Amino acid sequence: MSHSVYRIVRLAHEHLPGAAALEQLCFPAEPWSERALDILCREHGIGYAALDEGGVVLAYGGMTYAADEGSITNIATHPSARRQGLGRAVVQALIRQGEALGLTDIYLEVRLSNAPAIALYEALGFTAIGTRKNFYRHPTEDALLMKVMLPTDTP
Repeated sequence: MSHSVYRIVRLAHEHLPGAAALEQLCFPAEPWSERALDILCREHGIGYAALDEGGVVLAYGGMTYAADEGSITNIATHPSARRQGLGRAVVQALIRQGEALGLTDIYLEVRLSNAPAIALYEALGFTAIGTRKNFYRHPTEDALLMKVMLPTDTP
């Protein structure tokens, strides 16, 4: 199943059911609900979605921010749409928006066993800065804490 045609849009309330469905599919043990995902459509929240021609959410990602720091909350891609650049495009959109907001750093956590995601984040400039012991449940696993420093206009 190829999803080569997609567009990246700012996550809006109308996309939350699709994002919540992706959560159920990708993170069945502890998915975020539509209500929880609503934070990404509010002040200090940002989300982007990759939509197919019919408007179906194939991937989405979200970030919250305060002061000059952002924290990526979730990135999810439909299994049939993986390895096609959708997750990369969503993370790049979050980074660009972080730059536009004047953020200096964006952080995220990723399962230590999730080598494809770690490789993607490293390719986008994130570096490992530590681990969070037993961060994930179902199954219990440590998280790798990663950070990207964004360019600033100040010398």
